[in-house]
Amino acid sequence: MQLDFFPSRTLTLYLAKLFVMRIIAMLAVLVLVLMALDLLGSTGKILAVEGNGSPELWKYVSLRIPQLISRFLPYSVLLATLITLVTLNQNSEVIAMKASGLSAHQVLAPLLLTALIVAGLSFAFNESFVTKANAALKAWEGADYGLIPEEEGTRTNVYLTDGANIMTAATLSGSGNDITMTGVTWYSRAPNGMLSEQITAETATFADPGWRLDDAERFNVAAADSSVAGTLVVGQGLTLAQIELDSVDADGLGFFELSRSIDAYEAAGRRTSELRAKWWHKLAGPLSAFLMPLLGAVAAFGLARSGQLFVRAVIGMALGFAYFVVDNAALAMGSFGGYPPSLAAWGPFLLFLFIGESVLIRTEE
Repeated sequence: MQLDFFPSRTLTLYLAKLFVMRIIAMLAVLVLVLMALDLLGSTGKILAVEGNGSPELWKYVSLRIPQLISRFLPYSVLLATLITLVTLNQNSEVIAMKASGLSAHQVLAPLLLTALIVAGLSFAFNESFVTKANAALKAWEGADYGLIPEEEGTRTNVYLTDGANIMTAATLSGSGNDITMTGVTWYSRAPNGMLSEQITAETATFADPGWRLDDAERFNVAAADSSVAGTLVVGQGLTLAQIELDSVDADGLGFFELSRSIDAYEAAGRRTSELRAKWWHKLAGPLSAFLMPLLGAVAAFGLARSGQLFVRAVIGMALGFAYFVVDNAALAMGSFGGYPPSLAAWGPFLLFLFIGESVLIRTEE
């Protein structure tokens, strides 16, 4: 019986139903509260643009909600785990299950299976909706919530390098020879590495070679003097291939699209640590929902009348939130090259998997 993790179909469906309802409730509460708080800070910026009104606010909500669902679904699973297990413990249902011969693993098995299904749905939701919402919202924010180019593949906050020189753009749209950048700034450096001049322009188009800036303005750093430069061609070392590589946004690409972009980076001899870490995290992130029942399991066992149930719930919550802190820190270290990308994405997951399993085995003993 100990090796049969689902000895009772009725009990499995009962626990899974309880768990799913609480996950949905917790997720709805978190998304509604966080969306309301987000709107308090963003409404002024959106409505400050002439012509924006209620439709733009609803557009912002429609783009933000998928992001909030994706980010806080694991938190919802953690909170749902604690509420479910504490309720079962208080009602002596855990004692009844243990008395019938079920082990701690068998009690948790329906919750773990449900969490695994939730993780799979989360991955599919991220691929279908969240990546598109990320790309659209970043493009809109890059245009200061105003009109953005209609072309597909619009990117924002573009940063390009041509040797020691740097070009930045608020948005980049189009492909091939039809690429257009807006809100462009060109930083030219002297041979000693110091900034020599800054050139700004509303738009930049491909000049083959280089990029043509129309109605440009030049600022000479040494003379602290501004002048009208008219039409200029800069960045002759910036090729279309480099533009395509440097404009990759890991948050706006799906798992397989990002994989192809990483392959292109590696073929060009470019550094891929940050992209590779985020690529791995597209799997490890949703799978973190599977850990939550294991980390919150400490709240299920132990007598409720002992007065330590609240302490156990706090310990379970602390373990869950510790995972998210370590996960974010490891991902940041992986992006900067401090950790190998696979370790940055999977290290926290495996560490807390062992911690949760150790706590569960200790509880069962």
